[in-house]
Amino acid sequence: MEASAALPEFTLGRVFTAWSLAPVPFVVTVWAAGLYLLGVRALRRRGDHWPVGRTVAFVVVGMGSFYLATASGLGTYDLTLLSVHMVQHMILSMLVPLALALGAPVTLALRTLPPGPRRWLLAVLHSRVARVLSFPPLTLLLYVVSPWALYFSGWYDASLHSAYVHEAMHVHLVMVGALFFWPLMGIDPVPGRVGYPARMMLVVLTLPFHAFLGVTIMGQSELIGHDWYPSLHDGPMGAWLPDPYDDQHLAGGILWGTGDLIGLVFFAVLFTQWVRSSMREAEREDRRLDLMEARQRVAGRDG
Repeated sequence: MEASAALPEFTLGRVFTAWSLAPVPFVVTVWAAGLYLLGVRALRRRGDHWPVGRTVAFVVVGMGSFYLATASGLGTYDLTLLSVHMVQHMILSMLVPLALALGAPVTLALRTLPPGPRRWLLAVLHSRVARVLSFPPLTLLLYVVSPWALYFSGWYDASLHSAYVHEAMHVHLVMVGALFFWPLMGIDPVPGRVGYPARMMLVVLTLPFHAFLGVTIMGQSELIGHDWYPSLHDGPMGAWLPDPYDDQHLAGGILWGTGDLIGLVFFAVLFTQWVRSSMREAEREDRRLDLMEARQRVAGRDG
């Protein structure tokens, strides 16, 4: 796999103008968004309500961010600048999983699938494999260890030289993020869900991890990707490419800063969900007490 030898200087505007019709992101985005919209259409045809916010979260924010990260200028330059790749990494591993989870696609599938496929989906959700893969300590470990394994093993180097490994890395980032955040943030009836205090604690635990990894990358004396980025300076792009060490320092700072920022967004979303859940529980308790009081009054009059 080779970076293009004719890319112009990267600017913020290139993110929105240097699009490529990458086949894997295009197929995944169209397939996932299309199936979701078909499910929403099926619900509305039979008169059932589906919140617009969930559709926006899944289709626009979730799959839209996935396509932006992999097919826009971020995808075009992710082999040229480590800093651009790091922006892509954070979108795929944090923003996309959060948005997909808030879209509740499993709930939508359970409400629209025919009886046979619905039973298969329920069997998967209640399987031992699903319970193991959604076990919170395990998902936290996977989420924390995965980036270290990516950047401090031969995995990232392989992704620079192989289109297959490169695309598999993108999918891996989304899947690991989904395994961790879906039971914490999502609405779907998936295994691995714990109480809100435990969810808050798990999210808080991710905050120092991004900072530590970012600082470690910033302080590295060895280049991530080894000779890949220096070799690009020998071609036509050498006139505008930044020093690889400076770009790696910027990449670490992006990981550090955006990790904390998006982590705080997660914290705010989770806290809002907790407050709403407590309010709904209080309303249910008030209705239960009102019903008991009404029954007692009726019993008193009959007596």
